[in-house]
Amino acid sequence: MIKPLKKAVLPVAGLGTRFLPATKAMPKEMLPVVDKPLIQYAIDEARAAGIEEFCLVTGRGKDSLIDYFDIAYELEATLKERGKVSALEALAPSYMEPGSFVAVRQQEPLGLGHAIWCARSFIGDDPFAILLPDDIVKSEKSCVAQLVEAYNKTGGNVVAVSEVPREQTNRYGILDVGADDGRLVEVKGLVEKPNPEDAPSNLSIIGRYVLTADVMKHLSKLERGAGNEVQLTDAMAKTIGDVPFHGLRYEGTRYDCGDKAGFLEAQIAFSIERPDLGDAVKAFLKKYAG
Repeated sequence: MIKPLKKAVLPVAGLGTRFLPATKAMPKEMLPVVDKPLIQYAIDEARAAGIEEFCLVTGRGKDSLIDYFDIAYELEATLKERGKVSALEALAPSYMEPGSFVAVRQQEPLGLGHAIWCARSFIGDDPFAILLPDDIVKSEKSCVAQLVEAYNKTGGNVVAVSEVPREQTNRYGILDVGADDGRLVEVKGLVEKPNPEDAPSNLSIIGRYVLTADVMKHLSKLERGAGNEVQLTDAMAKTIGDVPFHGLRYEGTRYDCGDKAGFLEAQIAFSIERPDLGDAVKAFLKKYAG
């Protein structure tokens, strides 16, 4: 029997050095795309997939991420007093159901696998999604919802994948693929950041995963891999053969908001479709593009 997926882990302990000095005093996950922080896009995507319980894996200086999802009594009272109905409505998605939201600390930056291991008590024996807030996926159906649909059919592990230029395989976790129906691919192996000449394919994992708790027994060994870090890719690879493992070519557009150019592209892509901003954005784009 396939267990329903209701939990999500969001690793948010990174330093955000690529966005200094902006991230000197604020988490990079609080950087806004238009008027909503990156972390909110990830939570909204997970909720759209039916996920009900959330765990943030944080680090020092990241308490504002926890505060963001709390109730701001003084702000709400002021907005109510001033009749700011639309502003109150804008706050609604940032609130969590009591008991549905926890945070744990990753005391040392030992890699994504280590961050997920830090959430072991939250995960327990249940399947769980992982969302890396640096990635925003713009799609009609939530990217995680697409993964959940595939998981409900196949069970086991399902990761979101996309094709990358061969010369960029050393930036990503790359799949060694078996059967491929054009959308869902069988995963025979995983390699973390292989050199282009060694890469088994050009299908890369993006920051969206649905995993079973089987991966935790491998993470618990805290074995170091690429970069002398505990790599999630290595632990996932060790589950192949024990549980079904598939990659899903998701439908949508991914924006890498951990990169300055990707972050700026996301600003344009999301703002241009806003009824209150679209015309103005198109006008100034013409001005600067000319």
